[in-house]
Amino acid sequence: MGPADGGGAGLQGGRDSAGAGWIFAVSDALSHRPVLLDEAVGALNIQPAGVYVDATFGRGGHSREILSRLGSQGCLIALDRDPAAVQAAEAIRDCRFRIVQRRFSRMAEVLRELGVERVDGVLFDLGVSSPQLEDASRGFSFRLDGPLDMRMDPGEGPSAAQWLARATEREIGEVVRRYGEERFAKQIARAIVAARARKPVATTRELAAIVAQAVRTREPGQDPATRTFQALRIFINQELEELPVALEQALGLLKPGGRLVVISFHSLEDRIVKRFMQAAARPGDVPAKLPLKAHELPRPRARIVGKALRASAAEVAANPRARSAVLRVAERLGED
Repeated sequence: MGPADGGGAGLQGGRDSAGAGWIFAVSDALSHRPVLLDEAVGALNIQPAGVYVDATFGRGGHSREILSRLGSQGCLIALDRDPAAVQAAEAIRDCRFRIVQRRFSRMAEVLRELGVERVDGVLFDLGVSSPQLEDASRGFSFRLDGPLDMRMDPGEGPSAAQWLARATEREIGEVVRRYGEERFAKQIARAIVAARARKPVATTRELAAIVAQAVRTREPGQDPATRTFQALRIFINQELEELPVALEQALGLLKPGGRLVVISFHSLEDRIVKRFMQAAARPGDVPAKLPLKAHELPRPRARIVGKALRASAAEVAANPRARSAVLRVAERLGED
């Protein structure tokens, strides 16, 4: 997909009248500060002439910060499967920037189409963005009444309402249990099937009410529908299936010394990221009892950089969403 059909048509850059910096058209809707912004972009170890990938553009907070640290010869390629995010990217008028509407699991395909072989860094900010949650028409939040959609790309695949209308009770229970880690998954699935026998479950408020009646207890401060909505969103968008594919592609695209930076927001995502980086930091497998010296063993593909990082108390106080964020970093090693 080229820049025109990727939503990047007309993305032009230019310096201000004093020649001091690049011009960004930033609306209030695009000015949300992402979680762990400085820490994540700092971990990329930006090189002025480097090539970087923002695999989850969202509303461009990370992209803008990366561009502010790049030199005139640098390049940033952003991906997002959400057409609203791609449309928002048109506010960035910078010739160093390209936006493509695509799943991040197709990163290698995108870079190949753009003629890019290797990059200096890849950033993932996983999960749903604040603008998606705050748009009732997208159906991500139980706090706003709207159609039960939940698709990152509304033009791709069945909506949550369509899937719930045809899934079996067992399938619904398994999704809620697996992706939401919900101990009342069976009761919730039974309640959904009973409710849809009377009328389709078509809105977020309808689903939230059904779940609230089925869940007997919940942790203080947590809505009974939280885990169910998380589970359906992850399942509908195949987020946990996409992530390992994207991580493998990202590591393979990095130059030696390039950084892979990932921010995750719940334990299922973080577990995948942690295990992937740990595996990449170990030597490759060799046949058992093969007589090899230490220097003859296959080299690890990456090294883990520092420990997992969480948001500071000050950031959490300013943005409660940061409470569950975990930042992990790995660096690509040479191939010799």
